[in-house]
Amino acid sequence: MSEHFRTKLFIAVLIAPALIVVIAVVAFPFLYNVALAFSNANIYHIRDWRFIGIGQFLSVVREQLFWSILLKTVIWTAANIFFHVTIGVFLAVVLHQRFIRGRSIWRLLLILPWALPQYITALTWRGMFNYEFGAVNLLLVKYLHLSPIQWLTSPFEAFVAVIIANVWLGFPFMMVIALGGLQSIPQDLYHAAEVDGASQWFQFWNITAPLLKPVMIPAITLGIVWTFNNINVVWLVSNGGEPADSTHILVSYVYKAAFNFYRFGWAAALSVVIFVILFTFSQVFLKRTRAAETVY
Repeated sequence: MSEHFRTKLFIAVLIAPALIVVIAVVAFPFLYNVALAFSNANIYHIRDWRFIGIGQFLSVVREQLFWSILLKTVIWTAANIFFHVTIGVFLAVVLHQRFIRGRSIWRLLLILPWALPQYITALTWRGMFNYEFGAVNLLLVKYLHLSPIQWLTSPFEAFVAVIIANVWLGFPFMMVIALGGLQSIPQDLYHAAEVDGASQWFQFWNITAPLLKPVMIPAITLGIVWTFNNINVVWLVSNGGEPADSTHILVSYVYKAAFNFYRFGWAAALSVVIFVILFTFSQVFLKRTRAAETVY
């Protein structure tokens, strides 16, 4: 047995456990889901399902509910990413300033929403949005002298409540990414701009923003994918899409279609549609923003 063959065998032995796990928990479920998407699997055909071609995909796009939930999902994703990035970058710029005292403590406190398990935070926010006893309405009534809001029983207010909870969860990630990017920007650029009399706003748009772009664009892409697929917050804060399924996004409706309505083939087809949407968007977005290009 040659040395070259022994080296390859040793590498294969090291890779094999991880490869088996990936196949078991990623590749096989994905391929099985694709197979179900072309089948008639439902509560009446659990074990005896058969392939029916693209019928489930046609059923998905023909349902008006799909298009309304898709629109709501786009609004949900856009609103969350806007606030995630805006709040995250703003806090990163503030915490990057040397005159801020206790920066380490502030960073630790601001990262807590992201560090805590999502289900704990989501259930906490659900309690805070309670009409009678929630902290949000208490703040509105006692300190702002406003009327209490039916956060969890009115469709629009419930959707806003879910967005607020997810914004709280998501901005620390963007803040951490932006902080890392800010620390890599040469301070000489800011010193030169100050000598030329450039304002803080001019420095941000002409130095900070362009140099943060290679860092933030991949983070924004990940954030869009995560937010588009974030079932935890929607399901837990709104109690499964309530009221009257008005707060569903696509991924939460996939869960309900599969495990509440037992439309397994239809839910699998919708999940494949979600995958195609996100994959296509990610490729186009990264290409259009030229995230991989150097800024120097």
